[in-house]
Amino acid sequence: MPRFLSSPYARTTATAALLLPLAACGSGNSTGSDGGPVTVTVGYQSKTINTVTAGTLLRARGYFERELRALGKREGRTYEVKWQDYATGAPITAQMTAGKVDIGSMGDFPLLINAARGEQLGSPNRLVSVTGYNTKGALNTIVTRPGSGLKNVEDLRGKKVSTSEGSAADGTLVRALGRAGIAPESGIRKLNQQPAVGASALESGSADALSQFVAWPGLLVHRGEARALYDGAELGLPTFHGVTARGEFAEDSPRVVRAFLRAQRAATDYLHDEPLAAARQVAKATGLPPEVVHLYNGANGIATFDPTIKPAFVDALKKDASLLRKQGVIEKVDVDAFVDDSHLKSTYGKASGYRSALRNTSNPAALPGDPALAGEVWLKGADSTRAFKDPTAVLRYVAAHRAEVRAAYVPDAKTGTRWFAEAAVWVQDANGALHPFVTSSAARFWRAEHKGARTVSYATALKAAAEGRAE
Repeated sequence: MPRFLSSPYARTTATAALLLPLAACGSGNSTGSDGGPVTVTVGYQSKTINTVTAGTLLRARGYFERELRALGKREGRTYEVKWQDYATGAPITAQMTAGKVDIGSMGDFPLLINAARGEQLGSPNRLVSVTGYNTKGALNTIVTRPGSGLKNVEDLRGKKVSTSEGSAADGTLVRALGRAGIAPESGIRKLNQQPAVGASALESGSADALSQFVAWPGLLVHRGEARALYDGAELGLPTFHGVTARGEFAEDSPRVVRAFLRAQRAATDYLHDEPLAAARQVAKATGLPPEVVHLYNGANGIATFDPTIKPAFVDALKKDASLLRKQGVIEKVDVDAFVDDSHLKSTYGKASGYRSALRNTSNPAALPGDPALAGEVWLKGADSTRAFKDPTAVLRYVAAHRAEVRAAYVPDAKTGTRWFAEAAVWVQDANGALHPFVTSSAARFWRAEHKGARTVSYATALKAAAEGRAE
C-alpha cells in the first residue's frame, strides 16, 4: 500500500477521536516540576496540505522553535514544541478539549465543531488565523473511478459515497446533493470514512464516489485512480483552513500564540518565495508526490495562503454553522466570539498593514498574466517552472517537450480551478480555441452553450496546439 494511504493516523475515525476520555488530562502547555522546559503542543494535519504553513512546512523549517528560543531568551525560560500529527481535525478538537493540544489547525467545518465543543464544555477556543483558502470552494472535490459510468452529481442518487462526516468535504457533498435535488440523508448511501479508508473503498469498488478535501482528490487523479466528478468551486462558497488556540492557553500565554503566528507568517512567505522547494519539503514529510503538492500550493494554486481572517470567511462560517445545525452535528455556536484576530494583528505592527492584507483576496503567489488563463509547466529536474499565458500555450510547449515534462497545470475555463492538463476535459470551440475543465459535466454544460464546440481527447488537444490549429 502506498505510504500516503498507510498512515497510522488514517486508521483513527473522527467519531472515535471525539469520544476520547476527558478525565485525568493535563494541560498541553506545562512546566516540569523541576523547572524544566515549557512544552507547547501543536496538533496539525501533515497531509492536509493547505495547512502546511501552520503544520508540515512550519515544522520542517523550524520557524516556531526559532521564535520560542527568542521568546525564552527574553523571559529567562526554555520552550519546547511537541508536534502531533492527525488525519483530520476531529481528534485535534478532542485533544484540545482534553487540554492536551494548545494550538491546532483544521478546516472550516471542523473549526465550527471545535468552537461548539469548547462552548459546550465552558472552555471556549479561539480562531486566531487562516492557513490556505479558496474563495469558491475548490479545496473539496467529489471523485469517482476512471471507468465509472457516473457523469454528474445527479447520478449519485442511490449510490455509495464515502466522506468524512463533519468535514468540509462532507459539507461540499451535502450542498452539491441539495442543489441536485437529492436529499443527503436518504438520497445516497453515505459512508463515514477517513480519507485513506475512503480512497481504498473507491479503488475496490465498495464506494461509488469519494468526497474529500485537499490533497486526496488531486492525489488520486494524479495516480490515475480517479477522475473528478464535481468541482467544489461550482458552489461559489469560500472554504478555508485555520488555526485555533485553546482559550485558556491563549489567555495565559499570549506571547506564545503571537510567536506561533509570526512563525506561520514566515512559513507563508517561504511558500510564496520558494514554491518548488516548499513542495519538495512537504512531499518528503508526507509521502505525497511534489506535483500534487504544487497543484494546490504553487503559484495560482487551488489554495491561496494568507493568515488574515477575512470577513467573507466569518460569513462563510455562519452559513456553515447553519448547515451543521440542520445536520444535527452541533446545537449552537457563537461565531463572532470564536473569531479573535487580535494576536495576528499585533504581528503586523501598524494597523494599516493588517487592514490592507485583510482587504486583499488576490493570490500573492500569482503567475504572470490573467489568472483565469495562465498555466504552468514543471520540467523534470528543473528548479523553476515556466509560466504560459493560456492553456493552448501550455499544450504547445508540452507537445514539444513530452519526455521532459514533470507536470503541466491549467485553470478550469469556468471556475478557474487549477488542474493537471492531462487529467482535464478538453473542449475545442468552433474557432479552434481549446478550453480545459475539471469535470466532464462542466465541459458538457459549456459545450451546450457554445455552438460548434466539441470535446476532444488530451492527445487531440496536444496535436491541435502543436500544429497551430488552436488559438
